[in-house]
Amino acid sequence: MAKSIKHQLFFPHPPEAVWEYLTNTELMELWLMKNDFQPVVGHEFQFRTNPHPDVNFGGIFYCKVLEIIPFKKLSYSWKCGPGDGSISIDSVVNWELQPKGNGTLLLLDHNDFAVLENLALFNSMIDDWLRNMHKIADRLNDTTHDTTNA
Repeated sequence: MAKSIKHQLFFPHPPEAVWEYLTNTELMELWLMKNDFQPVVGHEFQFRTNPHPDVNFGGIFYCKVLEIIPFKKLSYSWKCGPGDGSISIDSVVNWELQPKGNGTLLLLDHNDFAVLENLALFNSMIDDWLRNMHKIADRLNDTTHDTTNA
């Protein structure tokens, strides 16, 4: 059976505000990792963090932008390994933004695991993705709060 990670979170903000956190490299670093992302189909980029030898992770996610529909959908490949050049996870991250009432429903579907030899890292990503989505919400709420009190 194919493995996948699915989460959804409602934001009381317009899709354009949520989209910025998914596509702006500086904002992405605040809730996810250092990166050299560019919102251009075909662009190859990396997310970088500290290596975690305990889960066989070398600290780099190798990615490629697969699809962009501004303010609606973002998709990129997501590959990583222990840092020796081998790949132990080869998958696809899909973000979908749906306008709902006074805000946006953000859907994450991390799937298409062509290679999944690192179950420990996969299992840690289940909670990590949801925690990171909440970081976006916190930052958006802080920004809104700061603007109202300016």
